[in-house]
Amino acid sequence: MATTTTGPITFAEFEQMPEPRDGQRLELRHGEPIKVPPAKYIHFMIQQVLRDLLDKAAAGTGRAYTEVGFRPTPEHEFRIADVAYAAKDRWVLPAGQEHLLGAPDVVVEVLSASNTAAEVEKEQLCLANGCREFWVVDPDLRIVKVMTPDDRSVTYHPGQQIPLPLLNGARISVDAIFAPIAEPRP
Repeated sequence: MATTTTGPITFAEFEQMPEPRDGQRLELRHGEPIKVPPAKYIHFMIQQVLRDLLDKAAAGTGRAYTEVGFRPTPEHEFRIADVAYAAKDRWVLPAGQEHLLGAPDVVVEVLSASNTAAEVEKEQLCLANGCREFWVVDPDLRIVKVMTPDDRSVTYHPGQQIPLPLLNGARISVDAIFAPIAEPRP
């Protein structure tokens, strides 16, 4: 009996797939469709706060959005950023183009129980394809790790400010990011 071997699917094939009916979304990772669960409340709240803080810091030079779908490479990849910032001109897509090509200028991943090593590898993919800063936000530890394409990595803790060189030197307080989370009880 012959077996059928299937390989990675193309982005065009991915676009033809039906949306999951269980509230999840689909990403295309190395040609394989992967279900991504919806954000839980604290995750969602941090996303909204970060979007607002980045928008305010951008002061009209760009925009931040949540749940942004983008194509970091031309084929076999479609990812969803928890939060993404890009300069204003990057959000204007040519006629017929439905997704941002390349990674946004800033991609933020808010860690949750559903994160896997495959999801965290999004960092290398994004930084290799146009992302200028990749942030990993850890609600449990209340820290923000910022990576850049030149392999620099800085971890920011409560009481510190995250500098935003892409946004005219503005700063975001780590404490402001985690404001929606109640203080841990002793």
